[in-house]
Amino acid sequence: MTWLKASCERVLLGQRGALYPWAPVFLAFGISLYFALPNEPPLAAYALALAATFVGSVVLALYRSLFAPLVWVCLLVSVGFGLAGGRAVWVSGPVLGWRYYGPVEGRIVLIDRSASGALRLTLDQVILERLPPNKTPTRVRVALHGAESAVPQAGSTVLITAHLSPPSGPVEPNGFDFQRHAWFQGLGAIGYSRTPLMVLEPARHAALISQARYAFANFVRSEIKGENGAFAAAIMAGDRSAMSQETVDTLRHTNLAHLLAISGLHMGLLSGFIYAAIRYGLVLSPSLRHRVPIRKTAAFGALVVSFFYLLLSGGSVATERAFIMAMVALGAVFFERRVISLRSVATAALIVLLWQPEALLGPGFQMSFAATTALVAVFAALRDYDVSLGPKWLRPFATLFITSFVAGLATAPVAAAHFNHFAHYGLLANLLAVPLMGALVIPAGVIALLLWPLGLSSLGFFVMELGISWILTVAGFFAAFDGARGTVVAPDPYVLAMMMLGALGVALWRGTARLFGVLPMLVAAGLWSQTTRPDVLISDTGKLVGVMTGEGRVLSAKSGSGFVARGWLENDGDLRSQEAAARHWEEASAVAAYPLLHARGKASVAAAGCGAGQILVVAGLLERDLPCLVFDERRLRETGAVALYFEGDELKMKTARESTGRRLWNTRRARQ
Repeated sequence: MTWLKASCERVLLGQRGALYPWAPVFLAFGISLYFALPNEPPLAAYALALAATFVGSVVLALYRSLFAPLVWVCLLVSVGFGLAGGRAVWVSGPVLGWRYYGPVEGRIVLIDRSASGALRLTLDQVILERLPPNKTPTRVRVALHGAESAVPQAGSTVLITAHLSPPSGPVEPNGFDFQRHAWFQGLGAIGYSRTPLMVLEPARHAALISQARYAFANFVRSEIKGENGAFAAAIMAGDRSAMSQETVDTLRHTNLAHLLAISGLHMGLLSGFIYAAIRYGLVLSPSLRHRVPIRKTAAFGALVVSFFYLLLSGGSVATERAFIMAMVALGAVFFERRVISLRSVATAALIVLLWQPEALLGPGFQMSFAATTALVAVFAALRDYDVSLGPKWLRPFATLFITSFVAGLATAPVAAAHFNHFAHYGLLANLLAVPLMGALVIPAGVIALLLWPLGLSSLGFFVMELGISWILTVAGFFAAFDGARGTVVAPDPYVLAMMMLGALGVALWRGTARLFGVLPMLVAAGLWSQTTRPDVLISDTGKLVGVMTGEGRVLSAKSGSGFVARGWLENDGDLRSQEAAARHWEEASAVAAYPLLHARGKASVAAAGCGAGQILVVAGLLERDLPCLVFDERRLRETGAVALYFEGDELKMKTARESTGRRLWNTRRARQ
């Protein structure tokens, strides 16, 4: 064993000074371990994690050893596991356990739009008819499907008649778990309404920040009309409620939708602009130039402005994450440390994961830190190897190209895995749009705010509108090309994790051994390319069935269950609409390896029958025994969505319940 110890010592010595960036990786491993469990861990598991944390802390405090990083690994994994479990319990709240129709009273805390473009309200302080407070969801979300009218301010208490139901599980096994997402968002019920709402009480002082946010968004839209104004309100106040779905889709298809999210780009541009303005303003003052610590003062001022921007923008998860990264960067300036380094990126990731461990599972966290880590690693390598970017006049353009290319390459697998599409012209669109965002749109917005007390904000907004018009023109130009949007099949859950671990090995490890990180990336890419989609998919309500054919998946209904249909087709990498995918259902269901029968509606359910070797899906409760394989309301309530695979004469089944397990977010439902 002596040779093994010597080998470990050589490896650890070779990585000395470069191990800190691995801290969030192992913390994330502990978090992912919690979420990957098939069932909620018992108290003994938390006791074990706590004991490992305590022992590890004692060892690190009392002993100094070259092998201390290995103790840190155990410590971080244990902390991550306990942190994720504790967070899941901390955010727990009542979840509606049945379908509810009736009056819903609550205070508006968020106004946004659904994927279909419908205006959507998130309410807290909820009151439901004949439901005690201890069983009433903390928050509910209602989409307004009726004729749009003026929506009250955030903070207003409203009354609306709505259909509510519990958050649904994955649309297919291993699919996106909306129940888990809703649990950490505090959503105990979701639904829709087709009736007008009634304002019971206008916004009060307790919601001053929300009122200021939406008032500011309305002010921006009054200064800049149309889609340009809606875009400006989205990037300045985080309010996308006025944006049309067509514009949003155009930005998505050209990989420019990230400009709408108030994230690292916006926060970085804003804090950088404020930092530069304060710094150079102080330099120009002879009386302050040698009396004030200019860089530290500028960093503090930029941090204060960034904090108010965080409050004004609504404080979404992406914005909070961006503020933390800006805070770390500005803190590095204040304490005279290197601003852009893998250590600062790791510090920001640690803060985010310690504060919101569930963020690890979201595409926002994965994409932002993938892009940032890749950019820092690439530019550090260019610096270390003294790579020239050409003549001085060419360097800004070369830097822009490298930034867009590396960020796009780093985020492409994450975006493809989560959203099942990629933009063929995304790099070109970003090269033409992003520089204007930083050089014109954001600075003009800041200037407009500074000129607002003088009544001259229209000058800044005029310049801002010019930049936004260019961005939307670029998006529309590339989105109009044939094949602008490519699609990919959804990978198995472990594929993206394997690819990201390999990429982290390449970015964070020192020495030529980092090249071994390419191997898991190649294996993951190979596994992704060999992904097989289910031959049959059955929704958890039994209202929709999809059969895979040589021409793509064929659906059993032209309308209804739109969210499920869209999820299936996107995971197949299929751009067709639900109506187009349902055109040949009768032929496809009859020639399947196991003929499929689908009964919808009371009359069809009552008359449903089948023979041996067939599959019957019933959108209701079947009260009699039949000789075929039956999926009715009772069975689907236990299994969730079902995926069937035909392997020769053998039929294999996977259920959503098997993939999600029995966790807090899918077992704790209030009962009537």
